[in-house]
Amino acid sequence: MTTRARKNPTTASTIDRLVERFSSMSLAGFAVLVMTFLYLPILILVIFSFNDDRSLTLPLSGFTTRWYVALFSNEDLLEAIFNSFYVATVATVITLIIGVPAAIALDRIEFPGKTLFRRFVLLPIALPGVITGVSMLNLFKLMGMNLSLETVILGHATGLVSIVVTQVFARLQRMNRSVEEVSADLGAKPWQTFFLVTLPNIKTAIIGSALLSFTVSFDEIPVTFFLTGRDNTLPMYIWSTLRRGITPEINAVGTLIVLGSLVLIFISVRMLRNPGN
Repeated sequence: MTTRARKNPTTASTIDRLVERFSSMSLAGFAVLVMTFLYLPILILVIFSFNDDRSLTLPLSGFTTRWYVALFSNEDLLEAIFNSFYVATVATVITLIIGVPAAIALDRIEFPGKTLFRRFVLLPIALPGVITGVSMLNLFKLMGMNLSLETVILGHATGLVSIVVTQVFARLQRMNRSVEEVSADLGAKPWQTFFLVTLPNIKTAIIGSALLSFTVSFDEIPVTFFLTGRDNTLPMYIWSTLRRGITPEINAVGTLIVLGSLVLIFISVRMLRNPGN
């Protein structure tokens, strides 16, 4: 009995380690499968953007960069890219102008309905893009506004304000208020304290949320579909072209979009995770 009692804990410990190792391996394998499912199509898109043949079939016929040259020779495509940059840039500026003061108000000012306002701030980004697009379309029709890139900008800004408000508000919540009090004690005026103390402490949140907003606006389709007029944005151009079949030029522009989006998202995440910078 004594020998068995001594062996049981060791056996149980071995079994526990085996179960833990099996669980870890299973979780890691599942994670690899999920990542493969998500990113394998993107990898295929990048590979076929360098395929020498127009037909998107295996095996690859050779390596070429002529589809990227053709991309920059397509005037309609270049115009769509310019329109997307215009919409995303202006929409991001509007979200910053509205979102940063709103976040500061939520953090510093007590007013009736503050909790409810915080909940409603998240509503635009939580709603499906189709709902936002249809709602904004009805509003613009009632106001007698013609659909254009400007209506697309307003539609994008409506949803993107949530990103700026939530990120800047979260940074303000983590900010050490004593540095502002020291600034006031030393005789600084409120606007001096804001520009010399508060703003440097939240600048990474502002820049990070701006980059993320730009990326989301640049790739937005549902809201753009309902609010655009005669001018095409890049996602809408790609969507309309895909109805006639995938072309190597689309793979090339898709590769550039993926690369640009990854760069902007990486920069924004780094900034949002480093409050001291």
